[in-house]
Amino acid sequence: MTLTHQNIAQLLQKCEQGHQQAQLEIYNRYYQAMFNTSLRIVKDRFEAEDIMQDSFLTAFTKLGKLKDHNMFGAWLKRIVINNSISHYKKNMVHPDVPLEEVLYKIEHEHQGIDETEVFSNLKAKQVLEVMKSLKDNYKISLTLHLIEGYDYQEICEIMEISHANCRTMISRAKASLRQKMELMLN
Repeated sequence: MTLTHQNIAQLLQKCEQGHQQAQLEIYNRYYQAMFNTSLRIVKDRFEAEDIMQDSFLTAFTKLGKLKDHNMFGAWLKRIVINNSISHYKKNMVHPDVPLEEVLYKIEHEHQGIDETEVFSNLKAKQVLEVMKSLKDNYKISLTLHLIEGYDYQEICEIMEISHANCRTMISRAKASLRQKMELMLN
């Protein structure tokens, strides 16, 4: 059976034995998704490429720590996100005002961008383009929440912020996105 027809668990077993062709096959299966994940956070193609390469190296060297081979994709994605955010934090030029210094209304879980609003007609590309104009912490939190599908608790851990700050940041990010979308339509 060729490597392209093997499932991920079989390939990972070969990787643990040092089989380089199996590593290449896994890389080929995941590189585009992992590159896109990193690119959405760091906003630079070359940096995203470096982060993705480092993340694959980390994953292959720590493969023995992965308990369930079927969770490899989610595990690798978490490594990419953590590396991307770490890189972003190191290269942040203009720090934002900490959310603890300002009190904001905390949005309830069920509120947010209503799919029945006028925004539902916009193409995903337009929404992503508008997201690029948001403050960096808003971009990251919305990317993790709306695009990557992480819940508040996971975002708190990734961004190292409290639950209240996370909810506030996402609420404000949604409001900012909504406002920019409305301006775009007018």
